[in-house]
Amino acid sequence: MAHGARRRQACEVLGISARMVERWQRRPGVGRDEDLRRGPKTVPRNKLSPVERSRMLAMVNSQRFRDRSPNQIVPLLADEGRYLGSESTLYRIMREEALLAHRGRAKAPERRGPNAHTATEANQVWSWDISVPQQAA
Repeated sequence: MAHGARRRQACEVLGISARMVERWQRRPGVGRDEDLRRGPKTVPRNKLSPVERSRMLAMVNSQRFRDRSPNQIVPLLADEGRYLGSESTLYRIMREEALLAHRGRAKAPERRGPNAHTATEANQVWSWDISVPQQAA
C-alpha cells in the first residue's frame, strides 16, 4: 500500500479483511501476529464432560458400531431408548479424533472419471443419436 496499491485489493491477495488492517493501523503498539480475541468467558452449560466424551468414543469404536457412521448410530441407539448425544456432536468428536475415515469393511469407493474413447484412425469410434425427431405440424 505504501507504493500505491489499493487496500482492498492488497487485502484480497493476502487473504485478510481491510477492516483488520484499519484496526492494526489504529493500534501501532500491538504486534500483527498477536490475536487479541478473548473468546467466551463462560463454559457452555451443555458441554460434554470428559467422562461423557470418552463414553461416546468408546461406543463409536465398539465392535457393534465401528463400521457405522453417526447418522446410523444415533437412530439405532434411539430405538433402544439411549441418547448419548446428537448426530452433529458425534461427527464433531469423531472429526477431532480423526475417526471419520472410511469405517466399513468394504474398500473405500474410488472416484473415477468417465472412460474416454479416442479415435486415432477413421471408423474406430461410433456413436448414435437416440433423440426423437420433431414432428412437422
